Amino acid sequence: MPIQATYDDANLILRLYELRREEKLRQARDWFAQNFAATSMEEIQKIAPMGSKENAYLRMVMGYWEMAASFVAAGVLNQELFFESSGEMLFVWERLKDLIPQWRAFIKNPGGFKNLETVGNAFVKWFAAKGPEAYPSFQAAVKGIVAGKGE
Repeated sequence: MPIQATYDDANLILRLYELRREEKLRQARDWFAQNFAATSMEEIQKIAPMGSKENAYLRMVMGYWEMAASFVAAGVLNQELFFESSGEMLFVWERLKDLIPQWRAFIKNPGGFKNLETVGNAFVKWFAAKGPEAYPSFQAAVKGIVAGKGE
């Protein structure tokens, strides 16, 4: 049974929302949602080469969600409340989950993005528990967004 969310949890959720509204992060999130469909490190390096604006956008999105996930992983933020109010993280995780092992090897950091992975996987289980079609339907929608980019 989840621990009851507190006013501090709600305030932290609101603060995370405020950060997401910051103009550069908003641009980065828009870029990620509309343009990021890499399936390998080679593709990442083509889509977002080191030193590019796109690379900065990718690092901003990944860094933001790693930070937010760290609050949940550390027990500072109520997981249930976070999942109820941060669906974008599941979208980001869906796009990144297969790339994280390659990213870790590339940066030579086996613990890189551990919070994103831990909380992302918990989010998948939470979402899948909504019903047998909930998560597969979500995955199809994410893939559809990627596929629609090429049309």
